[in-house]
Amino acid sequence: MNFKRKMLSLILLALLLALSKHHHRIKNQLQKMYICWNDHLEEPQLSAWFDPKKRPDVIATTGWLAPVIWEGTYNRQVLDKYYKRLNITIGLAVLVTGNFTRQYLKHFIKSADKYFMVGYNVVFYILMDNVYRLPYLELGPRRSFKTFFLSDRDYYQDPILRSMKNMESKIIRHIQYEVNFLFTMTSNQIFKKDFGVETLGQSVAQLHSWWYFKTPKDFPYERRVKSAAFIPFGQGDFYYHSGIIGGTPSNVLTFITQYLKGIADDRTNELDSTYERYLNKYFLINKPTRVLSPEYNWNPKFKTPPQIKHIKVVWLS
Repeated sequence: MNFKRKMLSLILLALLLALSKHHHRIKNQLQKMYICWNDHLEEPQLSAWFDPKKRPDVIATTGWLAPVIWEGTYNRQVLDKYYKRLNITIGLAVLVTGNFTRQYLKHFIKSADKYFMVGYNVVFYILMDNVYRLPYLELGPRRSFKTFFLSDRDYYQDPILRSMKNMESKIIRHIQYEVNFLFTMTSNQIFKKDFGVETLGQSVAQLHSWWYFKTPKDFPYERRVKSAAFIPFGQGDFYYHSGIIGGTPSNVLTFITQYLKGIADDRTNELDSTYERYLNKYFLINKPTRVLSPEYNWNPKFKTPPQIKHIKVVWLS
């Protein structure tokens, strides 16, 4: 009996030590859970803030009934009332590798500070491979940033693969304890208008500004049968852009894990596909719960069609 008591005491001590290391993170999460439980706060019904009938000129609802967010379809005030009660924190991870210079990063962060999730707690996670590319960053209230430098060990790997390996590690060790939602973006983008809580969801995908206006048979999916990214002709919903993905940290982590597995599986078959094709295969199987229209990632080189009414983010190709 004494032995069992000693063992129980040791287990409890180990748990207390583990909890103490993550005290602030756990306290923050518990406070948010308490608000939710104490106020019996329920997420607004989709019909309370989203009306696809206001945009009959575009696809505003997917075949699996997820909203496609276009200007005019949403009421952000309804969502603001809900999310501000929860005091959420949103993470924005930006990948700065290869030819993406510090000038890109400076413009990206400056525009994100002005337009990304205004009025909410935001943490910018900057993943970069060169310390000298970090510019001076001046942020507004309720905004902070953390810098993660990519390991030199994998220097000669593809920059996206290298970034995703590091991102996986950072989500597991840090990010999942610090934010409620997470977006990952590349730094060659500029925010032009408010990018708000209408974009939040369990799993968020971005429609490609070019391929949205093309027919599915023309989509550049991976067509090699042995590839992990393979999508056969006649299948596929949309063509998603790799510039923005989002959701809860656990969902973003699941995608990254599947992407890395796909890369590994293809290498055993001496194949290699693109990051964007793996992304499209993932969203074919794991349907996103929120889809962002091309307004949230528009390439200014294209002639702007009448469907694009309110450009939120510009893609610098």
